[in-house]
Amino acid sequence: MSDLFPTPSPADWRVLAEKALKDRPLESLVHLDADGLAVRPLYAGVSGITAISAPRLSDADGRAWDVRTLIEGDDPEEINAAALADLEGGAASILLKGAILSDSEPLSRALDGVALELAAVGLDAGLDGPDAANALAVAAKGSPRAKLMFHMDPLSAFAETGAAPRSIEEHLTLAANTAARHAGAYPEASFFLASGRVAHEAGGSIAQELGFAAANAVALIRAAVAAGMTAEATLRGTVLGVSVDQEYFDGLAKVRALRLIWRSIGKAFGVETPAVIEARSSRRMLAARDPWPNLLRLTAAGFAGAVGGADAVVLDGLSRANGRSDAFARRQARNTQAVLMEEAHLGRVDDPAAGSWFLDARTRDLAEAGWAEFQRIEGEGGLIIALRTGDIQDRVAAARAEREAALAGGRAQLVGVTKFVDPDPRPAPFEAEAGAEPRTGGDACEPLIPIRFAAPFETQEWEAGQ
Repeated sequence: MSDLFPTPSPADWRVLAEKALKDRPLESLVHLDADGLAVRPLYAGVSGITAISAPRLSDADGRAWDVRTLIEGDDPEEINAAALADLEGGAASILLKGAILSDSEPLSRALDGVALELAAVGLDAGLDGPDAANALAVAAKGSPRAKLMFHMDPLSAFAETGAAPRSIEEHLTLAANTAARHAGAYPEASFFLASGRVAHEAGGSIAQELGFAAANAVALIRAAVAAGMTAEATLRGTVLGVSVDQEYFDGLAKVRALRLIWRSIGKAFGVETPAVIEARSSRRMLAARDPWPNLLRLTAAGFAGAVGGADAVVLDGLSRANGRSDAFARRQARNTQAVLMEEAHLGRVDDPAAGSWFLDARTRDLAEAGWAEFQRIEGEGGLIIALRTGDIQDRVAAARAEREAALAGGRAQLVGVTKFVDPDPRPAPFEAEAGAEPRTGGDACEPLIPIRFAAPFETQEWEAGQ
């Protein structure tokens, strides 16, 4: 068999590559990403690449990963109908966002009929996370084994809005005290979401997102330990948050890299617990003018989360760039994951990227770059100080500018936006969303404002058509 199909060597490849390139140098095939990491055209065993294993350890009711649906709204009855429909339609857990989180009474109505010991319920409440956590704890009274996900993440909320009604240290302490108060009553609960998504959505690089997530996790763990929780309970009660977009190889490598970074954090605290990772689809990749190509982007994001080993995957609706996802958009998001899981069988193999020279090398490179960014933040005094001084914001702005220049110059493309543009796009349904004013008076920093890379091109097209 080896005589019929000889294994080519890197030298054999080099000869053929140089012939195909003609006058171009072989080095022209090497690409540098936003973090300055080299992406080479060929990876092989002789490169000395170390194999990496970063599988997910959770099992969501017999399925490979948790299909998580985000429901946004203010009316309890409407939220309740949507939650029951999504759970019946294939979702395993739900995330809630909106005015219903302000008090236990509307939240209890929104969760009427939801079996809290079977379906996990999470919150997206920003700086009001402790109040929402208290409301959820009351709503779940009588279900001590409820799978609650308080998802308190005050530092991300502060970074995005650039304002807080108290000092951010007070918000962090309040979140930690709230977690400590509910830890005994709800042993199945998770308390914190250590996310780096705010850096991604503002245009940051992968290493900047990973470094933010790591620094966020460390700040939360330290605050919780100071509030009386053990390091083990805190690490077990922390969920890591990351964004995945249409760049699915980088996305899945990012998820795997975050798992490696978590191992290092656990060792530093003397507790080794498996990472629990929630991957949410990127909003900066979405188009508003023509929302239908977003289905392709969201499918690629779901693929990245699933193959990368995320424990839970949250996909936005295709029209999320225009407003809140309606029932149709959420159904499309659920069905996308159902196809990936039940028809493409992406979860049948643990860590399917393991053994790929390219993906193992990319995972290692991203983990090391993310860890270096985390060390830089710690060297700047920690995440809070680095946000106040604007050091993080400056680095994110540089990465964003580089990506914007690549799109403007044609070195990068967005399907349906800069390439293969539909001159007469069809709208997709969505629900109106009222913008929330940041609450000021206590603390401030330069905000990491979410962006969409498609926005400048859509404005040009809309203005040209008027």
